[in-house]
Amino acid sequence: MKLRLLGLSMVGVAGLLALPACKKEEAPTPSTETPAARPSAPAQEAVPPAPTAGTGEAAAPAPAGNGVVKGTVSFTGTPPEMADLAPSADPACDGRPEKEQSVLVKDGKLQNVLVRVKGPVAGAPAAPPATPVVVDQSKCTYVPRVQGAVAGQQVVFKNSDGTLHNVRGVVGTRPVFNVAQPPSGAPVQKPLPSDAEVLRLKCDVHPWMAAYVVSNPNPYFATTGADGAFTLTGLPAGTYTLEAWHETLGTKTAEVTVKDGAPAEATFTFAATDAQAKQ
Repeated sequence: MKLRLLGLSMVGVAGLLALPACKKEEAPTPSTETPAARPSAPAQEAVPPAPTAGTGEAAAPAPAGNGVVKGTVSFTGTPPEMADLAPSADPACDGRPEKEQSVLVKDGKLQNVLVRVKGPVAGAPAAPPATPVVVDQSKCTYVPRVQGAVAGQQVVFKNSDGTLHNVRGVVGTRPVFNVAQPPSGAPVQKPLPSDAEVLRLKCDVHPWMAAYVVSNPNPYFATTGADGAFTLTGLPAGTYTLEAWHETLGTKTAEVTVKDGAPAEATFTFAATDAQAKQ
């Protein structure tokens, strides 16, 4: 009996001595490999904040100059009669203009003329502005209808209407892009064409919608309002060629000499015969 108890005791002691050894063998060896980095999610293209200006034209950086050019764009003779727009059953289009908007004349002044300094300007920024120009769709109308942009600048399209639009970008007769925008959908950003100055926009859903973005190699441009007035600021002193661009009436040019602290003036005059000449 004593031998049996002694044998059991020795087995128990051996088991207790073996237990730590088993635990030590089961302990995992610390890894010396550096954990693989977790793949990051694909970056989403952020849409830069829209400019606050009502025209949609973004504030473009300009060289340090004090020159100013002011002027007006006039229309002589009887303006062409604007055609009535086709009726629309889309309630989102309520409040749109009732007539075509290509030639808008009030008290002899011409609206939606882009006046710009032609060609490069010494000292002008080499890079385009980071802030895009903006084209909104409101009451089934592009706002603004005409605006300028620096070559290489981006353009953002917004849909403030509660209806489907598409934005078709065209250079001449060549399609550049075509994007659909659902009701109140997210803005869409596109680059301006690098091989053309005038980008025409239209909507296939609402065929009366039209707009133009004109690229320029420098940031000195402005679009006339209902009073036909324009102002170019920040120009370095020098002599420049100004161009007045209109979507149906063509272009006019004028030479202007800019001096610091002495605003220069320039005027342009269009007529109904200009539309016939362009055709």
